[in-house]
Amino acid sequence: MATGSNIPLDVPESQPADNNKLSTGSSELNGRQLSRTSSISLIKGSITSTSAVHELLECPVCTNSMYPPIHQCPNGHTLCSNCKLRVHNHCPTCRHELGNIRCLALEKVAESLELPCRYQDSGCSEIFPYYAKLKHELLCRFRPYNCPYAGAECLVTGDIPTLVAHLKNDHKVDMHDGCTFNHRYVKSNPHEVENATWMLTVFNCFGQHFCLHFEAFLLAMSPVYMAFLRFMGEDDEAKNFSYSLEVGGNVRKLIWQGVPRSIRDGHKKVRDSHDGLIIHRNMALFFSGGNRQELKLRVTGRIWKEQ
Repeated sequence: MATGSNIPLDVPESQPADNNKLSTGSSELNGRQLSRTSSISLIKGSITSTSAVHELLECPVCTNSMYPPIHQCPNGHTLCSNCKLRVHNHCPTCRHELGNIRCLALEKVAESLELPCRYQDSGCSEIFPYYAKLKHELLCRFRPYNCPYAGAECLVTGDIPTLVAHLKNDHKVDMHDGCTFNHRYVKSNPHEVENATWMLTVFNCFGQHFCLHFEAFLLAMSPVYMAFLRFMGEDDEAKNFSYSLEVGGNVRKLIWQGVPRSIRDGHKKVRDSHDGLIIHRNMALFFSGGNRQELKLRVTGRIWKEQ
């Protein structure tokens, strides 16, 4: 009989009549179980395959994901374009000269991948095509913040609670609870003004944290003093708040009102945009009174939440 033809089976008369149904049901059940097992295997295989490709897209030198142009040596070992310069054009795996060979196949495979944001553990639930992932991560609201301390080039990054503890413990920054402030700044020789941060104070207000900066620097060769506020969070959250700063003396006063800038904007960027209360030295000395030989400024202000 030809392969694949039907083979008749003799069924004993003593066999219950519904056994055929039972047999058919068992076959269907086994078929469903087999189908389910196959589906699970396919899913696992897909995950394993995606993970394996993702590993292939990891640069062996910096361990970051590789983006075009992806380079390879004649033996097929790959690395990213930044590291190609770092290894002086020699393969870090086999030491063969790299040349200018691109791994177009791997670049093409990467286009089919969809991966979670690298800040998934911090709360980002977005999934992106491989080549869109990097662009998103540069602006992801869950990415770590840079330390807002301006007195030194601090390289510490982290979430807001981490940075608040870091400012308090490592930079010895003054911490205050409340939405109003009243600070006195004194300098014995105000005629020697250098680009320098004088003071950073952190305020805990409305369940958020704000950084009050006060410093002296040269503006077009003229010494000035500046105070401004930064919000420890995202820019869209910062716009929910406003603040005012006031300085005065000799029956005169200068008032500034504005919106705090997010610490996503670097300290220098905010300062150089002049987004704050700026006091020229002559006016600061006038506010200080006396013989103009000592700077005595009292800066007051408050933070409020917009309705």
